[in-house]
Amino acid sequence: MNIEFKDTKDFTEKEVEELFLSVGWLSGQYPSRLIKALKSSSLVVTAWDGNKLVGLIRALDDGEMVVFLHYLLVQPDYQGNGIAAHLLDIIKEKYKDFLYINIMPDERNNITFYQKHGFTLLENGAAMQIRHL
Repeated sequence: MNIEFKDTKDFTEKEVEELFLSVGWLSGQYPSRLIKALKSSSLVVTAWDGNKLVGLIRALDDGEMVVFLHYLLVQPDYQGNGIAAHLLDIIKEKYKDFLYINIMPDERNNITFYQKHGFTLLENGAAMQIRHL
């Protein structure tokens, strides 16, 4: 498997829709909104197996101090091959001079993965959200 990583936004609506739906994420049901959101993001790093989009991470930053990571996903057939870790490492290197790199995992079972990559749970923090669905 020869995975290529890119920090360009040259993916199509259909490609991101298929990737997001492959992991069962709700945002994949809104492909036109999803592509606009990704194209407007500070940074999107993608993983490709030839012409197939197999992974993606997105960052939203303020240009200086804080970056929020939202979306880190790998197509199920490609999970367990270090793709997510490599995507995260690219982001960590890019934002190494920022004061904070924040992530809000949607699932508790992903906490161990992020801890393995240097993230810590905020002692008194709590994730909060307003959901408009």
